[in-house]
Amino acid sequence: MLRFGVIEGKAIMSKKAKQTAIVLSQQMLAEGIYDLWLATELAKEAGAGQFIGVYPKNAATLLPRPISICEVNEDKTALRLVYRVAGKGTKEFSSFEKGDTVEILGILGNGYRVSELLAKNPEFMEITLYGGGIGIPPMLQLSKEIKKAGQAYCELSVLGYRNELFLNTDLEKYSQVYVATEDGSAGTKGTVLDAIKEKGLSGDVIFACGPMPMLRAIKEYAAANNMEAYISLEEHMACGVGACLACVCQTKNVDEHSKVHNARICADGPVFYAEEVEL
Repeated sequence: MLRFGVIEGKAIMSKKAKQTAIVLSQQMLAEGIYDLWLATELAKEAGAGQFIGVYPKNAATLLPRPISICEVNEDKTALRLVYRVAGKGTKEFSSFEKGDTVEILGILGNGYRVSELLAKNPEFMEITLYGGGIGIPPMLQLSKEIKKAGQAYCELSVLGYRNELFLNTDLEKYSQVYVATEDGSAGTKGTVLDAIKEKGLSGDVIFACGPMPMLRAIKEYAAANNMEAYISLEEHMACGVGACLACVCQTKNVDEHSKVHNARICADGPVFYAEEVEL
């Protein structure tokens, strides 16, 4: 069985380089949620579940802000980032305009590696994607890669929001989409798990990204229903390059670097097999 983050006990490190990217476009999708396209050669190496570091212009800021990859364009010349304004750095990014330049670092992290998983596990015929809040953007590139795998997978996307929807129509191009909102303004009232129960959804394997309470619930749901689950813990990343150790999580396996039961989410993940990590 192929596991993510660590395969046969060894982390697969992505290549990374610092480059200058050019802003192609930016728009606001919802309150505090921005959609940014960057022209960069790093797009050639990007995959679902990976991320890049975006540097603020402030010279006093040493570390980049990690932002997950939402989408790679068809000719692999541009990256789409959908992010939430959560501080001074991302507030600065929200002012970017077409033609601006920005320093970025990438490609970072170990993603979902869809083609490897499906090639090694032909029994995975029904795939369900769960995205919550700002964990929804990585589901778009993941959904595209599943479609490109060239096999007849039945794919569902279950998306959880507070209230305002975003990227749901993009995902509808690649999968059947179900929505849950905290206030009941769209779809099922509650969480993605409430939507699963209400609609009677099922599958062989789960790919998920979102807030920690959601991921804990999905891990428990997968175990109770004998399903494989692969989760992205990107919510807890800080520097994004493994320097600050703020994103260490407990694991069942011993880390080769530290010799203890932990892993750096940004360097060893952010995607892990759910049963390998303690939530």
